[in-house]
This record gives sequence, C-alpha cells and structure tokens, in this order.
Amino acid sequence: MKLIDKISSSIISAMKEKNVDELESLRAIKSALLLAQTQKGSDGNIQESDEIKILQKLVKQRKESAEIYKKQSRLELANIEINQSRIIERFLPDQISTEDLDKLITEIINQTGAHGMKDMGKVMGIASSKLSGKADGKTISNIVRSKLI
Repeated sequence: MKLIDKISSSIISAMKEKNVDELESLRAIKSALLLAQTQKGSDGNIQESDEIKILQKLVKQRKESAEIYKKQSRLELANIEINQSRIIERFLPDQISTEDLDKLITEIINQTGAHGMKDMGKVMGIASSKLSGKADGKTISNIVRSKLI
C-alpha cells in the first residue's frame, strides 16, 4: 500500500475518532506529499526514498518548533509540536539503535579506508544512502565525526 493511501485511510479514521491532533498531522503529511507530486518536472510519482525525506523533514520542523516554543516558555505549543512529530514518525521506517548504528558506521569506515576528517564526505555519502530513513542525519554525522577524529 502506498504511503499516500495509508495517510488517506488514517485521515478517515482520525475524523471518525474526532482526533484533532492526529488529523492535523496527517493532513500536513498528505499536503506535503501532494505538493511533491505536483512539482514542476515531476511525473506524479514519488519514490519511497523521497517520501521518507519528506516525512523526516516534517518531523525535524516539528522538533525545531518545539524547541523554540520551549525557549519562549510556551509549553502548551511545544507539546502540540512534539505530539505531531510522534504521529508523523509512525510512518517512518523503524529507527536503528545507537549501538547498531555505531557498528555499521565502523564497517563503512573500514570498507572505505577513511582516515581523518578529510574522508568524512565519503563516509557520510555511503552511510546516508544505506541508513536512509533509519537514522537521523545529525546522529549519523556526530558518530562519523567522533570516529574520524
């Protein structure tokens, strides 16, 4: 089942349950996916990797907004953003554990023969493609950086 179809059926369920927070999050996902489908140069189909990137972007936006709200002592708005990010995360692939991520990055570094920060781009490229959607880019970057120093 395509992601947009899953979202649409979830929207219907949220409407029946009168779950306003979930409905708002699901509509944001559907809107972003439809926007990506209708962009110039698009054939109307979105690859799974692009769907994952869209979802990750939406989660990241919500988390950044929550941090801003927390700094402004607006906890009720921060909680809404955090809840929405959790709802969106349900449609992302399962996240890899930190230990497994550490092992995979060590393997990639050994395979590429990377030494030092000058090879970070090479390692990040391979790691990002292998771990797309399974780990946050910032987390991957931090682990790679700590191993290449």
